[in-house]
Amino acid sequence: MEALAEQKIFCFEKMVLRLGIIIAAMTIFSQQNMSLNAYGNTDFLKGYISVEDNNLFLMQNKWIEEINKKYGNGNIKVIDNGVIYVRMNKVINSRNIKINVAEINRSINPKIEIIPQMASDDLHSKSKLSNIAKHAQTLVAINGTYFKQDTGTPLGALVINNEIITGPIYERVGMGITEKGFVTSRISFEGKIKHNKQEIKIDNINQPRMLYSQVLIYTNKWGVKSPEMKSHCRQIAVKGNKIIAISDYPLIIPEGGVVISAQKEKFSEFKLGDRINISYNLNPEWKDAKHIISGGPYLLKENKVYIDCSAEKLNGITGRNPRTAIGYTEDNTMIMVTVDGRKEGSSGVTLNELAQIMKSLGCVEAINLDGGSSTVMYVNGNILNGTNVQGVRVSNALSVVINE
Repeated sequence: MEALAEQKIFCFEKMVLRLGIIIAAMTIFSQQNMSLNAYGNTDFLKGYISVEDNNLFLMQNKWIEEINKKYGNGNIKVIDNGVIYVRMNKVINSRNIKINVAEINRSINPKIEIIPQMASDDLHSKSKLSNIAKHAQTLVAINGTYFKQDTGTPLGALVINNEIITGPIYERVGMGITEKGFVTSRISFEGKIKHNKQEIKIDNINQPRMLYSQVLIYTNKWGVKSPEMKSHCRQIAVKGNKIIAISDYPLIIPEGGVVISAQKEKFSEFKLGDRINISYNLNPEWKDAKHIISGGPYLLKENKVYIDCSAEKLNGITGRNPRTAIGYTEDNTMIMVTVDGRKEGSSGVTLNELAQIMKSLGCVEAINLDGGSSTVMYVNGNILNGTNVQGVRVSNALSVVINE
């Protein structure tokens, strides 16, 4: 019995020692100033790490070798297994440009999650990216989709953990994040209300009213109450497919229910207690996409430069500006990019120049995100670019998180 107990103690101690060495090694290798070639030297760990652990080191080392070839003399730093950051200085069309790149390879590290993050639980809020990232305990983060400057309300499709937070505007392009890869397309909204023999089209979800004729639906993500209305509008509160309130003024959004806002005449036949059926979804549905973030315009489509500003009603942003973009390679490595601008040493880029940068980094699909003063990248606790050191307050971010 004593021998068995000693054996159990020995096994436990060996397991603790092994885990300690692995954690220590990964911590050392993840330091920003560590030579990238250090990943290749795993001989000292033999006998302490498993085949699976050793394969992780080998995969990471192979990827780092590819990164070295790709970026040459770029300032490359390993952030974690499957996550690297590169600082580049380029001359584009006779202008000095400073570029920040993060590459995220989930095939090396399945614990990585790429997820949109809100400034707070309140949809109508803003915060500095450093605060959003610290709250989420992220390794890397960039600013996300467009938003109303006065309120912080996201303008465009945003889905987090399979829940539609806000709907698309002008069918702007978005990127879906699945467990193993990414999908890209312009996104529209489809919805309808069925009441008796009447069918009413729903135009959007959790977005400010942009047209007189729109029928809009608001969930608890919008807040406690539905928004203020014009005099021509009426609102109905629905829970469990039953109308529980009708008003010409803002209504409390019922828990688990919705409030629908439309022109009064559309609700002329609706009465308290009536049963209605509400259905809606984004198109394409992307059922495998756990998260979606939108922006616009397209930068790359099917491995070709494709910039559709007019179609996405973004003709006003074509000039030379600070930029934020995301894309992915053929092997589903995520590429996050920010370009400094409006400051000494970096004048920003046009959309076409940004598209060329994304293509040069190996992206086959890429989209522009909010830019200008919003452009900012956060890596390992530090803001690495932006129009000022601290960065402006933004509505949302796209974050790289390690799930333990």
